[in-house]
Order: sequence, then structure tokens, then C-alpha cells
Amino acid sequence: MKEQLQKDFENTIKNLSLSQKDIEIKKFSLDNFINKGFPNRKEEDWKFSDLNKIINKNIGELSFYCEDKPTNKVDTSVFLDGLEHNKIVLINGRIEKIDFDYEKKGQIEIIEHSETVNKFYNNNSLSDLNNAFTNKSFKIAVKEGYQLSKPLIIYHTTNTKINSCNINLRLDFELHENSCLRLIDLFNDKSEKNFLNIFYNFDLKENSILKNYKVDKFENKNIKYLFNNIDQNKNSISETFILSSGSNFLKSEINCDLNGEHSSAFVNGIFSLDKNKHHEIRTIINHLTENTKSYQLIKSVLEDSSKAVYQGKIFVNSEAQKTDGYQLSKAILLNKESEFNAKPELEIYADDVKCSHGSASGSLNEDSIFYLMSRGLNYNQARELLINGFLLDVVEKITDSEIKNLIKNMIGIKE
Repeated sequence: MKEQLQKDFENTIKNLSLSQKDIEIKKFSLDNFINKGFPNRKEEDWKFSDLNKIINKNIGELSFYCEDKPTNKVDTSVFLDGLEHNKIVLINGRIEKIDFDYEKKGQIEIIEHSETVNKFYNNNSLSDLNNAFTNKSFKIAVKEGYQLSKPLIIYHTTNTKINSCNINLRLDFELHENSCLRLIDLFNDKSEKNFLNIFYNFDLKENSILKNYKVDKFENKNIKYLFNNIDQNKNSISETFILSSGSNFLKSEINCDLNGEHSSAFVNGIFSLDKNKHHEIRTIINHLTENTKSYQLIKSVLEDSSKAVYQGKIFVNSEAQKTDGYQLSKAILLNKESEFNAKPELEIYADDVKCSHGSASGSLNEDSIFYLMSRGLNYNQARELLINGFLLDVVEKITDSEIKNLIKNMIGIKE
């Protein structure tokens, strides 16, 4: 793999207009990745999976060089109906369309970065890989006092032009004071057997609001790694919702730093898995100053030989008095071969805090199914009703009514 990496890196550098300093930064990242490789079970953050083995088994040898040519036609059939929205369309990791027609001119700024500015995350080798091979990155800034009138949907699409390929993408978002962004990441893959490595950086200024909904619903055989880094200032709010269902393997990581007083972070997620899919959510909420709040709720419904993992950590430093932190994970196992792993963590260095965590798993209640069948439902209808009721609690945490209804329709919840 080392020779393939170096060859693909040289091809990548040739097609970018970079300063010598930027080339050196990329080379440094490449060397870090070569030394560390893909994550495996020896790392605590990956104790429930081995990405190196997963890639070898499901993809084989990866190509890390992706030609940056404007040859992809936007397939408008992937656009969501019934919801007016702004659009960014990504095809095979390349931005092909940007449409903010619903917004006032000058309130959204899009800046193209050719240089390497990505952060390094706690010796995360996938961050090094992203740094080394990202062709271009973009910064999307929402100006002070502006709230987008319509949601922004980023369409992450792939087509059959790529196979056994590594796609690296980075987007930066800056929400100025008193601004608001509703963002939906919608994944729709026509390709198979690729590895997508996506990093987002969010910078939330005072009184800003971020609502980010990640939807991996459509069946595909790709492997995905999603990383959100969220920096929050005073009175800012972040809301993250994850629907994790379609990909063969997907790991979503969220690192959130609550830097300002009265800042809040909410993370809610649903695993809905079948076959032999393996999905993970890992969160680290860092309470770094006093009077901050976090809430996390993850629920799983697992069939066949599927596997779900939730690793959630609440960190409270010594200055973060009056912290309010909560996390809970629950799972329904519909088959003896399905598996749910939870690793809740609290690391607290302040004494005036209110923090708790919990986890539970089990099968559907047969008495409840029997009762519903006695009221006229068949077995499948009774099972579906119980599952919908189990998941509805998470969906109801979505604070945007339009998007809440959209998610309900996607997962078939009827009230």
C-alpha cells in the first residue's frame, strides 16, 4: 500500500496549484498516515472494529488518486421533492453545483481553499489521509444576524465512474453572531466498494444555531467515515441528528467543544440495520466552561447479523461548574445474531455538575405483541408499531418541524 499511496500522492500534487509550504504539510500528513495506517482494534476508539480489515474484505486495494475533471452531470432525480431548499451537489467528492437562490445575496459567502488548513485530530490517521489527498476545500460562512430562509441540503452522490477508490472531502462552516444554519447531509450512492472520508469543521459564534441532519438511508456497499468538529461560543446551540442505515459500514464521529457559557450541544441518532451492516457513532462532548449543557440519545433496531456501536464521552474540566450532561443508548435486537455495543464514559473534574449516562438492550416485548394482535393487528403490523414507537422518541427531538416530518416519512413512522 505504501507504494500505491506515494504514487497517487505524486499524481495529486501535480494537479494542484500549491505553495511549497502546503506541499510540505501534505507530505507530512502522508508520512503520518503511512506510519499509522488505517485504524484497527488496538486503538481504543476503534476497539469494536478494524477498518483496515473491513476495507481489505469489502474493497481490496484502494486507489487514492481521484482525477479532478468536470465530467459529472448532475442527476436532478436525486433532489428531494416537497421541501424547498438550497443545494450543494457533490459527485464523487467533487462539488458540481451550488445553489443558494432562496437566500439574500451577500449573506452567504463561499470561499474556495486550495491550501491545506485542516486541523489534526488527536493522532487520527484518517485526518492525516484527508489532509494529504483533499484536492480542494470550501468554507461556507453565514453572515452576522442572518438565518437561512430554507434548509441547505448537501447531496453526497457517487456514480459508477469510481470503483475501489478513496474519496476525501473537507468542508468548513462559520456561523457568525446571531446566525442560523439548517443543514441536511443526504447520501445517495450509485457506486460500490469505495471508501469516503469526510471531515466537517463548524465554528459557531455567539448566539448562533446549527442544525445538522445526516441521512444515510439508501442501500449501498460503500464504506464511510464522517467526522464533525464543532467549536461553540457563548449561547450557541448545535443540534446533530444521525440516521444510520444504508451503507455497508459507517462510522460517525462528533467532537464538540463547548467553549462559551450557556452553550448547548444535542446529539440524537438512529441505527436501523439489517444483513451484515456495521455502523458506529462516537461522540466526545467537552464541557470547557461553566453553565453548559449536552444531551445525547441513541436508539438502535438491529436485524440479521448487523452490528451497531455507540461510544459516548462527556468530559467536564475543572472550570466547567454547573455542567448538565446526559447520554442514553437503547437497542432492540430482532435476531440472535445481531449485536449492540455501548461504551458510555464520564470524565469529570468539577464538583458542581449534573451528569448521567445509561444503556440498555433487549428484544421486542412478546406480551406487547400479543396484546396488539388481540386488538386486530397481525404479527408484522404489531412489530412495526412497536418499533415505530421506540424510534419516535428520537425523531421527536428534532426541533425543525419540516425536517422532522421528512425524517418520519423516510423511516416510515406513522402517527
